[in-house]
Amino acid sequence: MTIGIIGAMEEEVTLLKESMNVVTTRNVIGCDFFVGSVEGSSHNIVLVRSGIGKVNAALCAQVLIDIFAVDSVINVGVAGAIDRTLKVGDIVISSDAIQHDFDTSALGDEPGYISRMDTSIFAADINLIDAATDAVEELGLVPNIGRIASGDQFIADLDSKHRIQTLFNPLCCEMEGAAIAQACYLNKIPFVILRVMSDTADGDGDVDYEQFFRESAKTAGNIVNNMLTILK
Repeated sequence: MTIGIIGAMEEEVTLLKESMNVVTTRNVIGCDFFVGSVEGSSHNIVLVRSGIGKVNAALCAQVLIDIFAVDSVINVGVAGAIDRTLKVGDIVISSDAIQHDFDTSALGDEPGYISRMDTSIFAADINLIDAATDAVEELGLVPNIGRIASGDQFIADLDSKHRIQTLFNPLCCEMEGAAIAQACYLNKIPFVILRVMSDTADGDGDVDYEQFFRESAKTAGNIVNNMLTILK
């Protein structure tokens, strides 16, 4: 099985890249795709740093599917907590994903609704969810499974946080996952999103993000490394 892994920023893929036995690197759409394996896993791995945002993420997902023929996709990184019970360092595994900034409500649609698609909520693969859950628990951490909302915005004010919470009820928000989920859904490729909370999306974004980003990204990388050894 070939597994594609997408992280938006360098810090989100550094640990994974360092743990890989990289056989080859291929540059496509301006991104380096690292092909290889990790110790303890029989799977082929293709790792890419997509850059920030939904378009970058979806492009990389499609490249993984079309050029590298991946069988599944893992999106890894950090996120801002939306659910009030979550704190910095907590872990969220996607049950599904939705775009919080897709809005044609002026035409009478519900916020988040994607015109001419049969769904706007993309369900993660249960086997990948289970593997991610086991990987988190084996590291002595607590998994939180629920919805992840994505948009091309860094959420750092209470009004935006409350809007997302009220309309979509996600555990957290970030800037790539739902776009990857949509690409995978359309291509019938299983996916899961794994996020570690780096901030609480409530007005202290600058302080929290700078302080906790690298630590959260490292935790996410460790979880995915463990997940790769669990997946059969």
